[in-house]
Amino acid sequence: MSKTRSSPAAASRRNLLLGSAVAVAGSAATMASGVAQAKPAAAAGAQRTSYVTMKDGTQIYYKDWGTGPVVVFSHGWPLNADAWEDQMMFLSNNGYRCIAHDRRGHGRSSQPWDGNNYDTFADDLATLLNTLNIKNAMLVGHSMGGGEVARYLGKYGSARVSKAVLLSSVTPLMLKTAANPDGTPMAAFDGIRAGLQADRAQFYKDLTTPFFGFNRTGVKDSQGRRDTFTTLGMQSSLRTSYECVKQFSETDFTEDLKKITIPTLVIHGDDDQIVPIGASANAAMKLLKNARLEVYKGGSHAPASMNKDKLNADLLAFLKQA
Repeated sequence: MSKTRSSPAAASRRNLLLGSAVAVAGSAATMASGVAQAKPAAAAGAQRTSYVTMKDGTQIYYKDWGTGPVVVFSHGWPLNADAWEDQMMFLSNNGYRCIAHDRRGHGRSSQPWDGNNYDTFADDLATLLNTLNIKNAMLVGHSMGGGEVARYLGKYGSARVSKAVLLSSVTPLMLKTAANPDGTPMAAFDGIRAGLQADRAQFYKDLTTPFFGFNRTGVKDSQGRRDTFTTLGMQSSLRTSYECVKQFSETDFTEDLKKITIPTLVIHGDDDQIVPIGASANAAMKLLKNARLEVYKGGSHAPASMNKDKLNADLLAFLKQA
């Protein structure tokens, strides 16, 4: 009986399977060792992606693009690092190293039951910066991520950070209280929690309208942006998404903001329907010691996509500012 010679296609498939098996085995060995290691870039400026292990075993995913001075991005709720790709590509092409992580419970990071609070988020960010030995970075936080940046600086200081950007940030406090009369009533956050439990996917779809400002005259609707938001949101765990509502609405960052002395750029749309500018950016400016406010006229809660060219230019100018 004659031997049948394998076709080039079959050989290619075998090589692919063998390569995948080797890659999986190598990944398993790294995980078993408990050591967080960054994958080296294939060449200068190439994309780098990896995971860092937190002290409780949670795996935090991050992407690492470009070379040069470092910019670290913290995403908003309920998204992940992919929400920053327009900014990361622009700044990486302009000589900066851009790092963005998926917060625990979001995207490609682990989905632990516990640890969904700002102190832990700040600890995770600190571990990421320490593991990568990041120095003189500019931190950029959007919405809930602005609280993460503020809590990190309030808790760990600015030894590794030179500048900060609070973009459509929830700081200093979203919730309406006697001391914060311009805040958002608790009923609104209870409604978010109810929506998450009733039909989370539909809730995210509906949220895209005020998030991007598609209900405003002259704003061009985009099904692609709606779909992307919903897709990224559904990559978070229900537990984390639900717990984070309390965190971004009730956490008071007043004392954190008071401790920030590095140059800080506060950017906020004056038509932000998710985090109204009065109780956020305007209030934060009274607490920050070294800050400048940039108001986006008619801007929504989504400047990273709806005003990306202006935002990219503003971030680049702030990075270059002495």
